[in-house]
Amino acid sequence: MNDNNVPLDELPELSALKQAALSYVTEAFAEAELDGLDGDCMAQAALFAAFTELVATYGEDAVAEYAASLADKIRSGAFSMVGALKH
Repeated sequence: MNDNNVPLDELPELSALKQAALSYVTEAFAEAELDGLDGDCMAQAALFAAFTELVATYGEDAVAEYAASLADKIRSGAFSMVGALKH
């Protein structure tokens, strides 16, 4: 679908952009928590916003194909290390 299957160390400028974006999202989660919002609620909203943006950019079929690959990525621990970035 896009660059998500390319190791980030092969695209240093992309890695920096993704790290900056992740910092913004992490800060939004921290601010929401300070305002009393539940992390699960924020995660659900963030997923909805993310998929809405992806569909607008790539279309339903491409995003559905990408989403289908997420189960294996989740099971393999691809998102477990992100938890270390939590506030």
